[in-house]
Formats: sequence, structure tokens, C-alpha cells
Amino acid sequence: MFKTDRQIIIALGLLTAVFCIFFLTYDAKGQWGFILGFRGVKIFALVLIAVAIAVSSILFHTITHNRIITPAIMGFDALYVFIQTSLLFFLGTIDFINLDSMFKYLLNIAIMVTLFLSLFHWLFLRANRSIFLLALTGIIIGIFFRNLSYFIFRLLDPNMFAVLQGELFSSFNAVETDLLNVSAVIIGLCLVPVFAMRYKLDILALGRDKAIALGINYKPNVFALLAIIAILVSVSTALVGPITFFGLLVSNLAYLIVKNQNHINLLIVACLIAICALVGGQFIFEKLIGLQGTLNIVIECLGGITFIWILLRTHKR
Repeated sequence: MFKTDRQIIIALGLLTAVFCIFFLTYDAKGQWGFILGFRGVKIFALVLIAVAIAVSSILFHTITHNRIITPAIMGFDALYVFIQTSLLFFLGTIDFINLDSMFKYLLNIAIMVTLFLSLFHWLFLRANRSIFLLALTGIIIGIFFRNLSYFIFRLLDPNMFAVLQGELFSSFNAVETDLLNVSAVIIGLCLVPVFAMRYKLDILALGRDKAIALGINYKPNVFALLAIIAILVSVSTALVGPITFFGLLVSNLAYLIVKNQNHINLLIVACLIAICALVGGQFIFEKLIGLQGTLNIVIECLGGITFIWILLRTHKR
């Protein structure tokens, strides 16, 4: 249908604009200024989440040379669950509920970024280990924090556990609006070096040996990308909770439809697909069907199916 990536990007951009317009204006009754402002904030939140997840997934695939795994495999979701569980256990229900959302948001990001940057620096730079050992270590850390969380679960009373479940359930509908400006600044600062490294990304995708042969300073560049991935995933997780398969879904759709597999095209297309999926999905489920908490379940289900499909296709090859 589309002969060039430019046409694909334009088509996705138009589709994104259509979904945004429908989301802003559909069944709008009352004061337009209030409605557009309220719904506009929701779209802004969805765009930030979509960009963070799409960019981090593409970057992670580039440095690992594996399109099946996502940054979630490093254990970010397990660490997030452990942080929330520990806060609730030590503070108690009342203090946990009354905890300032900005403080909790920044605390989550600070702990996740600090831990994983320390891991990246220790294993990848100082110990001179491969990126694959780094991913394996991330899986083990995820299992460790997950089991610690399960242990604390058993110590919580039913009321505390109910509060925790509400906190851990990922929802695109319950984003704290006062966190969006800080999130936008953080994500924007991460996108600047990604854009500056767009040509280096194409070379890094060739593999470690070829990248070094072509003059790329491999370890510092990969560490910088790992740092960006850690920040983006931490921001998206702190905003909406753990999301496992959404990045896998949008990145592989981008790989499927982009003709010239350079990273600037892949990143733009993946971001547009992610925005279309979130804004369009939220419009369909919230405005048309009237189901407000369903989108994340559907996305994770589709992402899981995509994961199985990729595994089966790879096995046949």
C-alpha cells in the first residue's frame, strides 16, 4: 500500500491526529474549555507513556540484537512492585495513601535508575561482561525482588493488600496529572541524545565487532543507551505501573511495516503506532464502549500473543 517510509509516517501521523480529535470532541457536553483541557491532559499523558515505551524498546533491541526481549526483562516491574510493597509495609496504610505523589514518583525513579545504572556500570564497564550476561543478571534480579515482594505480601493484612493491588494495577486512566510536566522534561532530555546518536544506532545494530571496526566507541555508547533505557522505563513504570508486552507489540509492528530499517524511521513509526494504540484504544474503550479499565488488559493480551507468534516464527526458521 505504501511505497516509502515517508508515506507510512504521514499516514500514521494523520491517523494519530484523527484519534486525538475524536478523543477530544466525541460526546462533548458542557463547557468546551474545561472538556478540551481535561481530555487534552489525558492525551498528553498517553503520548508521554507511548513515546517512553516505544523508544526504550527499540533501543534495547538494538543493543541486544534480539527483537523478542524488552526492557521489562531487566526486572524494572519487579523492583517497582517491591518498592510499593515495602513502602506500604513500613509506612502503614494511612501514611502510604497520604504520601505525596510527586515524592513517591521521584523516589521510584531514583531507586530504579540508581540500581540499574550501578548494575550496568559494574557488569558492563568495570567487569567487561557482555550485554547478554547483563540481561541474564537483570532476569535474576527481577526474580529476587519478585520473591521478596511475595514474602511481604504474606505479612500484609487484607486491607493493606487491597490498597497495594490498586496501586500495582497498571492503568492508563489513573495517571497523576501533576507528574506530567516533570515526566515530559525527563523524557525530552532523554530524546535529545537519542536523536544525536541516530546514525550510531544504525551502526550499533550491526553488532559489536562491526561497530568497533567502523570506529564506534562501543562500551561508552552502549552504556549511555542503557542509561537512557533505564530512565525511560522507570518514568513509564512510575506513571502507570508495570507494562510487560506493549513495547514488544509496537516495536515489532514498526519492524514489520518500515521498509528502510534505519533508526530514525523505526523510532518515529514505533512512537506513532504506540500513540495510535493508546489514544485510539482509550477512545474506543472509554468513549464508545464505556469500559475504562480494560485497555491495559487488552494491550498486554495482544502483546503476549505477539510474543508467542514471534517465538513460533523464529522456531520455524
